[in-house]
Amino acid sequence: MVLEHEKEHPSRWAAVSSVAAKIGCTGQTLHEWVKKAEVDSGGRAGVPSEMADKMKAMEREIRELRQANEILRKASAYFAMAELDRRFKP
Repeated sequence: MVLEHEKEHPSRWAAVSSVAAKIGCTGQTLHEWVKKAEVDSGGRAGVPSEMADKMKAMEREIRELRQANEILRKASAYFAMAELDRRFKP
């Protein structure tokens, strides 16, 4: 709505304020939504929402895999020490 009615107002912020009052949100929130929509459509530089979501999911997966590797590393060291202790006991 903001992009459609932007030409009817002296500035983008005026259009944002007008539409925000009609839909019941703050101007700043609506302005962020408009910027995000422009990025997603390629009209503004930035990381599209879909790509940002994928990156976030991948970062979460990497974090979980690193935690799993650390657990496995510690378990391996524990069992290696237990094996060494068992070999040397008569």
